Amino acid sequence: MVENVIWPAYLDADLSRSDGRRVSQELAVEEPTVDEIAKAVQQIGYDATIERDKAYSREHWADRGRVVVRGADDSTKNDLVQAVAAYVVAMRE
Repeated sequence: MVENVIWPAYLDADLSRSDGRRVSQELAVEEPTVDEIAKAVQQIGYDATIERDKAYSREHWADRGRVVVRGADDSTKNDLVQAVAAYVVAMRE
């Protein structure tokens, strides 16, 4: 089973692409949380596990956590991140 990791930095509007953001500025949000990301992953239909004590390597000083996604064998990581970002934007509206 494939496990994908989604870091909040992937969706953070305050970061540049070189700092770790993986979605377009239109899909990025201010200060995304692991709880929002996990809820979006579950809305898509995959299992999500939150690991709160982890730090993204490009933000080693900030323990924002990460979300481990299981069961996303049928899609690429980029497709998964884009879909999660769209759900997070929709949840905030």
